[in-house]
Amino acid sequence: MEFHKILVPVAGVITNEEIIELADNLLAKKNKGEICAVYVISIERTLPVDAEIESEIGKAENILNNIERIAVEQGLKIDTDLLQAREAGPAIVDEAIEREADLILMGLTYKRRFGEFSLGDVVPYVLKNAPCRVILYHQVTLDEFAE
Repeated sequence: MEFHKILVPVAGVITNEEIIELADNLLAKKNKGEICAVYVISIERTLPVDAEIESEIGKAENILNNIERIAVEQGLKIDTDLLQAREAGPAIVDEAIEREADLILMGLTYKRRFGEFSLGDVVPYVLKNAPCRVILYHQVTLDEFAE
């Protein structure tokens, strides 16, 4: 299976470095493909969708700069993009469509909702609506089992 365009949504989680390395292994050096990392700022409905929330923009820029640094250290060329939307799931799917992505590579952290493991809202939306293959990457941490 060959991938030529990989979309990597990032959210500042511990798996970012591993996700970029995985994207590289799946694609970049072998196929001379493209990797694009996107960070989505979710804008509350009480604000205009183009509202500039400085604290969120600063956080997003730091995360994307870190992703670029990781990519450079691994000898990769990567595009980064900061998106603002009402919800992250539709923004990720729309970006995959716009970029004609072959793969969406998403990192997961362990989340609990009502005491049970939860994928949240974004992952199920992307899995249901993605125009391409989706790979979920979950790194197990010891904290997940400490209870």
